[in-house]
Amino acid sequence: MIWRWLRRSAIALLAICVILLAYMTQIEPRWLQVQRLDLTLSHLPAAFEGFKLVQISDLHVDSLDDRTLARAIRLVNRQTPDLVAITGDFVTQKDNLERDRDRLAILNTLQSQTVAVLGNHDHWTNPIIVRHILRVAGIEDLSNRVVRIEREGGQVAIAGIDDLMGGHPDLPQVLDALPPDSCAILLVHEPDFADSAAATHRFDLQLAGHSHGGQIRIGPPRILPPYARRYPLGRYQVEEMIAYTNRGIGMTSVPMRFGNRPEITVFHLHAPV
Repeated sequence: MIWRWLRRSAIALLAICVILLAYMTQIEPRWLQVQRLDLTLSHLPAAFEGFKLVQISDLHVDSLDDRTLARAIRLVNRQTPDLVAITGDFVTQKDNLERDRDRLAILNTLQSQTVAVLGNHDHWTNPIIVRHILRVAGIEDLSNRVVRIEREGGQVAIAGIDDLMGGHPDLPQVLDALPPDSCAILLVHEPDFADSAAATHRFDLQLAGHSHGGQIRIGPPRILPPYARRYPLGRYQVEEMIAYTNRGIGMTSVPMRFGNRPEITVFHLHAPV
């Protein structure tokens, strides 16, 4: 009797493991979530009330099938954003670069103004080629740069910092380019830069990625890369600055997700009343 029970238990456990593995590798990585947040930024001009900013991050295009990649871009376009921000890691490694280059041509179909910074994997792979891909797609590389968006006499500064791990980040250069007293939004790949960004008292919002939310998550994220351990997931208040860490679209290392769906974030920005 005991052996029969043990055999049935083993079969049930094996079935659970197979189902769980299928979910982690085939279902959740393709189950895109559109996350919507309302943010009030203290320096946002009234003319920008309701400004819609969509963030995606960490495409790691070699980890995505064509259908998921195409659906991610369609979902971004469907939000009709005023601005799209991409916070790095378009690619993962040199071995897949030629194929990745062709597949990233889908970025050409983004229908809104788009800005981006590079991530550590972009730099470790080939930043020249990644920047060429962005340029061809009409995406503005904001590494250590600032662009201004103007509307009805008001303006918002969108800034970017080059990657902390593989690039040449230059915060003083960015601060020099920021218009005084302007609402400023910062793109950076690694979220733990938030402490440095907030200490300047010049940014209202930081957007980052890098962590993938831990990819496999039961409770708080535990498996996290460097520079993503203080602010690994979601929204934080760092002094006067809001920081947000996007869970990303793709994957690295172990191609699995659990409790951590790939994310497209839609921010509805509001001016103070």
